[in-house]
Amino acid sequence: MAKKTPVLIDFPSPLTVAIDYPNNNGIYSTSMTPSPNILLLLHGLGDSTTSFSSLGRGLNLPETTCITIQAPSSLPLDLVGFHWGDDVMFDTATSGLDMDAGFSRAVNLLVEDVVKKVLVSHCGYQLCEILMLGFGQGGMAALAAARDIGCPASLLSSMASSSSLAGVVSIGAPYPLSASTVGPKNHTPVLLVAGSGSTTVTEVAVQRTRENFEFVELHRWARHGDGMPRNREEMLPVMQFFARRLRSRQGVPEGSIELI
Repeated sequence: MAKKTPVLIDFPSPLTVAIDYPNNNGIYSTSMTPSPNILLLLHGLGDSTTSFSSLGRGLNLPETTCITIQAPSSLPLDLVGFHWGDDVMFDTATSGLDMDAGFSRAVNLLVEDVVKKVLVSHCGYQLCEILMLGFGQGGMAALAAARDIGCPASLLSSMASSSSLAGVVSIGAPYPLSASTVGPKNHTPVLLVAGSGSTTVTEVAVQRTRENFEFVELHRWARHGDGMPRNREEMLPVMQFFARRLRSRQGVPEGSIELI
């Protein structure tokens, strides 16, 4: 199946997405050759596509279409923003919202509606051409979805030659305690990025992530606490991970066929 460039109307109507295409000298047309990489961006707890989509434009990754996906549920109690959890739970230790609130709904949305129906079935992408980057609760959702895709029972196993994504970057979040641990380790390469002394990405949480993924790289910056990277030094491990995982068409003769 020939690849098709994903556009907004490909996604189911209840889903809010923003798409940023590779910079082709400031020009984009859906008739252009589809990019060899898809990066799914998942915002954190209480955020939305409106602000998080700027990350894709800021990364400016070569030959990569960035798709920012909004979490399916709005926060209650007149709170602004959206969340990925099956429920809204409060952390008794911090009195704030608990990120790990179950991800069955988010995993189904990401795996079935986004990856399987749109990117694989409709647009013709392979799993090994799709990456995810999530922040906070979005990172947990990304890891839970990536592991679900690699399960032997996944319907995607019979549709794609690889049962693993190209990679997942989770900023400030490990594999969720509430997610499934059934089955063998997933082969999707994972990068965990967190601040020094993180109360979320603890050694126990890192070990849990490694029990579910075969390849897990951990990078801690010197700054205490979590949050998005604030400077080039903190962002460097993420960019190096992408440099290793992104595919490139440069130098490949037109009309060539890739055997995946």
